[in-house]
Amino acid sequence: MRYFVLLVFLGLFFGVSSCRTDFDFAESTGELRFSRDTVYLDTVFTDIGSSTYTLKVYNKTDSNISIPTIGFAKGAASKYRMTMDGMTENATKSFSNVELLAKDSMYIFIETTVNVADANPTDFLYTDQILFGTGTNQQKVELVTLIQDAYFIFPNRTEGVYEEIDFGFDADGNTTQIKGRNLQENHPDNGNEYVWKNNKPYVVYGYAGVPDGKTLTVNPGARIHFHKDSGIIVQNGATLNIAGQSSITENLENEVIFEGDRLENGFSETPGQWGAIFLRSGSKEHSINHLTLKNATVGIYVQENLGTPLKIENTQIYNSSVVGILAVYAKVDGFNLVINSLTRGIGALEIRAGGTYNFTHCTFNNQSSSSTQFAVIIANYILDSNQNQVPRDLTAANFTNCIIYGSNSRQLSLRKNESQSFNYKLTNTLLKFNNSDPIFSANPLYNFEDATLYQNCLIARNNFDFKPDFLKASENKLQIGAESVARGAADFGFSSGTTDVLGLTRSNPSDMGAYNWTLFEE
Repeated sequence: MRYFVLLVFLGLFFGVSSCRTDFDFAESTGELRFSRDTVYLDTVFTDIGSSTYTLKVYNKTDSNISIPTIGFAKGAASKYRMTMDGMTENATKSFSNVELLAKDSMYIFIETTVNVADANPTDFLYTDQILFGTGTNQQKVELVTLIQDAYFIFPNRTEGVYEEIDFGFDADGNTTQIKGRNLQENHPDNGNEYVWKNNKPYVVYGYAGVPDGKTLTVNPGARIHFHKDSGIIVQNGATLNIAGQSSITENLENEVIFEGDRLENGFSETPGQWGAIFLRSGSKEHSINHLTLKNATVGIYVQENLGTPLKIENTQIYNSSVVGILAVYAKVDGFNLVINSLTRGIGALEIRAGGTYNFTHCTFNNQSSSSTQFAVIIANYILDSNQNQVPRDLTAANFTNCIIYGSNSRQLSLRKNESQSFNYKLTNTLLKFNNSDPIFSANPLYNFEDATLYQNCLIARNNFDFKPDFLKASENKLQIGAESVARGAADFGFSSGTTDVLGLTRSNPSDMGAYNWTLFEE
């Protein structure tokens, strides 16, 4: 009897199993659902591959389905490519008999590499569709990409080896090189590369070199995009002239903008996407006006240019992963300069090995939570390869009508070698610094009662007193509001006849920092 019951049970089990439909697939009848009906692949430069974008496809029915075909409306000629999760088929244009279980979903990954000649000539859009199924059951998802034409500057390559230019010196004093090439006056594609125009963007791969005796001029409204590990090197005897102008609209039509070459929204504020603007020792007569520089590793590195100062005005430097400006035994005159540091690194402004510096109506801010990072660092020495101090005179480091602020309690670091001069002064400047620790209170460099070093300064010793009332520092918005302690606290003798970084006339009394105060909208 026991064996009879067992046989009946096994018979029922196999009978039921033979009727299962878990893995039966019926042809799709148009019931697919999608995470979006249009995939926008943001903006790409001509012939430069895009990022990967994701479309999620859902089968929300109770039945397993098979999608006869998934492909582009333009077929094999489409400039788009796609892959699917879990698919081993080596295809990028179309797929056949794609199975999707009941209540399941799958991902489609989409990319493109397209030339501006393929776009609609009126709006520079390149479009296509992903088609799911055939006939009356066919469904579709739109694809849209905006294409920008550009001037491309990249090093030449011979038998797989890229051209290089002088970059610096190693520990033994030998010249080092980095991937890049010198600009040309009569480039076959770009024309005169010593004048960067505003009719279309520039995309730089490697370092663009400005050789001895040459001047690179960047015209108002120019847009410059740097690939990873790229930048500009201005050599001994050469000059950089960034000639931006004040803009009338929010489009910043006359501003010069330096940033990375990733145009997707997710990369708009990502630090460290490219290298630096490197003004090498002996380069001269640099002028930077109305420049917005974003997302570099080192924004501007200026090295031993004591013959003539770097004159930098109406300039904003954001999101440098190491430091906004690094000056080594240099001479810099800054006016209406804004540097905001958001990440771990060094900070906003670092001065090494002395030099001569004058900053007026500037805003330096450090939002990092690191206690080793500062808004401003000043040292009259540099460390050699053995970590020994090599001192040089700090002739002057004057900060007038400035704001030096940040998240932590100390935003100024003074590093003095006693064998060389160390001349600095803050005048009518808002400084965040808590010197209650005996290490600082006993240090004469941080004696805020010494009017020869700190004249008419406001010292914020915590997060509650003497607040600058920034609009939103974490988003690089350092405009000051009506409640700012910096409002009306500047020395108008240095403000008279000038405008702020946005081109607004300074009134009397004037405000500390690069911005006039404004009434923020609720």
